[in-house]
Amino acid sequence: MERLKQRISSAENALASFHELVVLENPNQVERDASIQRFEFSFEACWKAAKQYLYDIEGVDTASPKGVIRNLRENNILSEEETIKGIQMVNDRNLNVHTYNEEVAIKIHAGLKQYYELLVTMIERMKKRI
Repeated sequence: MERLKQRISSAENALASFHELVVLENPNQVERDASIQRFEFSFEACWKAAKQYLYDIEGVDTASPKGVIRNLRENNILSEEETIKGIQMVNDRNLNVHTYNEEVAIKIHAGLKQYYELLVTMIERMKKRI
């Protein structure tokens, strides 16, 4: 349980940093790229917190980010619509980590506010069940 609390705290810290850039109305290219980088950090912290939550609280051992998202749905942390958005978020994160080009960056940046909101919602719902 202590490990779970640490993971949630790390996720909240990453999300606070992500929020600083996701709220910018007209980011320049450097701010856009920084917000994508903070998204990646936040995503990593949040999926690892969710993985720990599923293991400690729900008794589910899941190894991959997509598996974690699906199991959050099965355990009523995410809705069906949120799960679909979560899978898209994983796909975008994977695409950006493995390849970088301007078109991909623009596409991913367009979805960052929704991804931020989903990650915050996920963490808040898990915290309520601890």
